[in-house]
Order: sequence, then structure tokens, then C-alpha cells
Amino acid sequence: MNIAVYPGSFDPITNGHLDIITRAAKIYDKLIVAVLVNVDKKCLFTIEERVNLIKKVTKDLKNVEVLGFDGLLVDFAKIHNSKVILKGLRTVADFEYEFQMSLMNSKLNPDIETVFMMTSSAYSYVSSSAVKQVARFGGSIEGLVPEELIAEIKSKF
Repeated sequence: MNIAVYPGSFDPITNGHLDIITRAAKIYDKLIVAVLVNVDKKCLFTIEERVNLIKKVTKDLKNVEVLGFDGLLVDFAKIHNSKVILKGLRTVADFEYEFQMSLMNSKLNPDIETVFMMTSSAYSYVSSSAVKQVARFGGSIEGLVPEELIAEIKSKF
């Protein structure tokens, strides 16, 4: 079985994230969306809330599983029998950072490959940080996040 792990903070999940998930679900037999505990970020949503939000918007994708994790990504991938870490990219700056991470992951476990997928151009400017800032100041986040999550995101402010 061809299994990929798509990791991220997803705080909150955006339409850019969902674009990557939907497209990757067509390529891999199983896609695990790995919601990480990022000690360097103060998250708006708890890990449980983030997992549940993603489950809500991916419920129709039968080969997608959503799990939370803490620790090394390569260890998580190995435990779940994945040989692929999928990373979504928006910009060259994303690539520079993710390329360094892929080299580190390769050093930690050379049996696991990192695959990069560009987000659709319609979402290249969308980030969770931007969504939170727009929502915090009462701006419209329609078109930036899945429609069914707008009320939950706005309720955090």
C-alpha cells in the first residue's frame, strides 16, 4: 500500500491545505494528515480541535486519516508504514525551509522520501497565520477556509 503522511500545524486548516489533501488523496492509496504539536507556535486551536476540524472537511475522502502527533516526523511515518512525507509548497521561501527539513529527515531515516506538491495558484497567498489575522480584525475569511469552518474560526475571536 502506498501511504503518504502530510504533516502540518493546520491552525486552522485552509483551502490551500484542503487543495493539497484532495489532490494527494487521488495519488496515494492512503493519506495520513498528521497534525503536529508545534512547540514553537502558540496555536489558536487545541490539537484535538484541529484534528476534528480536518476530519469534518475530509469526511468524504475515504482514504484520508487524520491523526495528531508529537515527536519526530520520520518516526511517525515509520510507525504508520509510510515511505513518503508530503509537503505542500506555496512559495520559494517555503521550498527553502522545507528542503532543509527534507534533508534532515533523510539523514534521520534515508528510507523515507519527501515529496513536494505545489498548491494551486488560487491559494498561493493563503496561510493559517493570514487567516487568523484577518479573522481577528473582523475581515472576511470566505474563500480562504472551508465554508463549514468559518463560524468555528470566528468564534475564537
